[in-house]
Amino acid sequence: MSEHVKKITIAIDGYSSCGKSTLAKALAASLHYVFIDSGAMYRGICLYALNNGWITNGKVNQTALISALPDITLGFVKNRETGEQRLLLNEQDVSEEIRSLEVSQSVSLIATIREVRHKLVHQQQIMGKKGGIVMDGRDIGTVVFPDAELKLFLTASHEVRTQRRYDEMKAKGQEVTKEEISRNLAERDYIDSTREESPLRQAKDAIVIDNSTLTPKDQLELALRYVKESLFQTTV
Repeated sequence: MSEHVKKITIAIDGYSSCGKSTLAKALAASLHYVFIDSGAMYRGICLYALNNGWITNGKVNQTALISALPDITLGFVKNRETGEQRLLLNEQDVSEEIRSLEVSQSVSLIATIREVRHKLVHQQQIMGKKGGIVMDGRDIGTVVFPDAELKLFLTASHEVRTQRRYDEMKAKGQEVTKEEISRNLAERDYIDSTREESPLRQAKDAIVIDNSTLTPKDQLELALRYVKESLFQTTV
């Protein structure tokens, strides 16, 4: 994409294991945009809380975590060899640790905390203020970038999402069962959709993509068509 072409902001929201990051990364690579994984940022704070013993029996020591927020730094760097984006938590690469089942089971609890969301939404808005970004998460099109030129909302059947997450975690050598994954996804869906602070919901002007039967390639081609339409609309 040439430099004189307007660069838009692309917001991708949806449920867990719908392939949001897969699509966002592919779009960013195709368009030469910056990819920002907002979910990784919440996972980073969740990992910090777990490492400090602030999450026990499904409850978060919010007082301790909120007090520590000024001391938590998050940032992204690219692996020079693979080009893969890595999350740094207080300058330490935690990209693998944040994908554990333990983090997955608690991250939605962290995302309900108002102070955590305010900190990360502010950071995300700073990252994307110049456009030319693709960001995925739960509230990107509704809260972080309500004026994004293109909003996509991904969905897929619970069975498909369970299988995807199971395959992903098994490939990483993590011992999990489909029953654990299915239960975790159902719990996260409920918490994400019913929390008071920035609940997961479809923006009114978002385009819905059900990718239950789509390959990553099919999904990317479909999304790129929507990008082309959006770019045309912003130039007329």
